[in-house]
Amino acid sequence: MASVAAVADDASCSTVKMADPGWSDIAATNALTGFVLDGMGYTPKVSTLAVPIAYGGLKDGQVDVFLGNWMPAQHGFHDKFVATGDVVQVAKNLDGTEFTLAVPKYVYDAGVHNFADLNKFADKFGKKIYGIGAGAPANQSISEIIKKNEFDLGQWKLVESSEQAMLSEVARAVKKDQFVVFLGWTPHPMNVQFKMNYLKGGEAYFGDTGSVYTLARKDYAQTCPNVTRLLTNLSFTQDMENGIMAEVANRKVTNADAAKAWLKANPAVLDKWLDGVKTLDGKDALGAVKAKL
Repeated sequence: MASVAAVADDASCSTVKMADPGWSDIAATNALTGFVLDGMGYTPKVSTLAVPIAYGGLKDGQVDVFLGNWMPAQHGFHDKFVATGDVVQVAKNLDGTEFTLAVPKYVYDAGVHNFADLNKFADKFGKKIYGIGAGAPANQSISEIIKKNEFDLGQWKLVESSEQAMLSEVARAVKKDQFVVFLGWTPHPMNVQFKMNYLKGGEAYFGDTGSVYTLARKDYAQTCPNVTRLLTNLSFTQDMENGIMAEVANRKVTNADAAKAWLKANPAVLDKWLDGVKTLDGKDALGAVKAKL
């Protein structure tokens, strides 16, 4: 198959500024992308930024790339930034995601299958829903549910904290077989760590299954066509991300090491990712990246 010739990037493209909201899945995909960029002669620079700041950074040109546009969970941000043309959607990078409220399996088995079941067990849950970092779109959806008294949850409280703190709370509850409801999503090691079930009924707020998209600042494709070509080619799978995240969680290795090990074991994925892509100095990217493995 003939590759489309890559166009050389502007010198300003040598550093690729990426955002990470502190989520395990984006840490994994940023690590995969970072390894490839590094092999191509670029310098990936990842900043930990809350979702609203990441979108603002894309709009203002302080951030080049964000691999974590979860849809439909980030619908509000999509409407505000992408639909207006301030930020550009480059490609879909993952399919078949779930992102909604979840409970441990023993809670599901006790009869909590739907958002509407939660308030029947209000006392057991302590009327608390555990969310992630402040400003996250999913937290805003939970706040809206509480504010509108949807599913009789008007008296409930959203507990905002980091992803790690939320999962520590879940782990504590699971150890004691206590009732807990929290934000769950796949891909994520939590699906391996806990026997858990996703609740139905919240589709108006969280959608059903979804997809994740890669975003870039609006002039990025014109300025940095070579990196944009890579971003257009990049696609991930649930197994790929879960495998890398599980390595990080269980074996305490870094995301960078886990990403490199995964690519070393699955080098064929690079053929698609690097189709039509060159190194920063215009050479064959595939050979350069594979040489780093």
